Amino acid sequence: MNFDIIIIGAGVFGTTTAIELSRRGYHTALLDPGPLPHPLAASTDISKVIRMEYGTDEQYMEMVEQCMPIWRAWNKVFDRPLFHEVGVAMFTQNVMAPGGFEYESFKTLNKRGHKPERLNADEIHTRFPAWKHGRYVDGFYHAIGGFAESGQVVTQLVKWAKNEGVHLEGECKIDEILEQKGRITGVKSTIGQIFNAKTVVVAAGAWTPVLLPELGPMMRVSGHPVFHLKPQNPGLFQFSNFPVFTADVARTGWYGFPVHPVDGVIKVSNHGIGLTIHPENDAREVTADDEAKLRNYLKTSFPGLANAPVASTRRCLYCDTLDEHFLIDHHPEKQGLVVASGGSGHGFKFAPILGSLIADCIESKKNPWLPKFQWRNLQPGTKGEEAARFHG
Repeated sequence: MNFDIIIIGAGVFGTTTAIELSRRGYHTALLDPGPLPHPLAASTDISKVIRMEYGTDEQYMEMVEQCMPIWRAWNKVFDRPLFHEVGVAMFTQNVMAPGGFEYESFKTLNKRGHKPERLNADEIHTRFPAWKHGRYVDGFYHAIGGFAESGQVVTQLVKWAKNEGVHLEGECKIDEILEQKGRITGVKSTIGQIFNAKTVVVAAGAWTPVLLPELGPMMRVSGHPVFHLKPQNPGLFQFSNFPVFTADVARTGWYGFPVHPVDGVIKVSNHGIGLTIHPENDAREVTADDEAKLRNYLKTSFPGLANAPVASTRRCLYCDTLDEHFLIDHHPEKQGLVVASGGSGHGFKFAPILGSLIADCIESKKNPWLPKFQWRNLQPGTKGEEAARFHG
């Protein structure tokens, strides 16, 4: 089969790109092992945080500012609303100080004309009574932000891609990218299917360095524990008094969500170092040690969840670049090959603009945001720069 452009991977990077390319007139194929949404993909969960807070990094904040009205517009055309703008609470165990994620985020929000509400210990507990009184003494609540039902969003995007004329192969695992004399010619599946195209986009998330081993030194696949808890008092954790939260996140990694409107569970996870995991060869288990750390955290932060039963767990895989910025660029040595990956645990919120960003890269159009994500020489020891992440 012949196409203008083939995209490997139907997660949030791949589906949004397929939609945009089809709208730009390209005969596009979207290939994924399936089922869709893929149950092991990072995009496939009940929720992802939609926040604009990135410390001092104004580019990311500006990108999310562009996404917010699109998220709201998407709610009107989704089968049902999937973006829940419940606000984001970011609290600290010590007074916010220069250099800290929360302090710099608060400062940048105000600089850009936003109106976060700073809260002290008493105000935190009064407004959000599930938080243990006195444990968190400073921080802010920002009404712009919340969460998206991520797996359902990908389901909707796949449907949109089909409606836009994208050729979708949902049971197609690619094991070889074909080339002749340094020029990409297409891809081959594990069962021998050949798909021809002059441009191939690898948007395979954690599988990206498996398909492209040369990216191994620049990327790390890390697995992070996710818990879905069944609250004994759901009313304490509803949207009105329990927004999306980060709990001194750059120093602890902990963040979470209110009661899910469909599943009835509270998702709590850790945005930290994680475990180095091979996406195909290693088990994705949440360990007893992971749960012990969760219980200790809940006891000291949210007593009402300390003994909540665990309904389910998963180990979410990040495709980390060493500096934790995305990789969206043409391969420097293989003509016709584009990489759109390296979500590094914070890419989903950009879904409304990812497709146009990646399509501009493919077409070599100038885009003020692309230089940050270009192919770069990442050496061992490169420090991660995602401001909200716990780096140990």
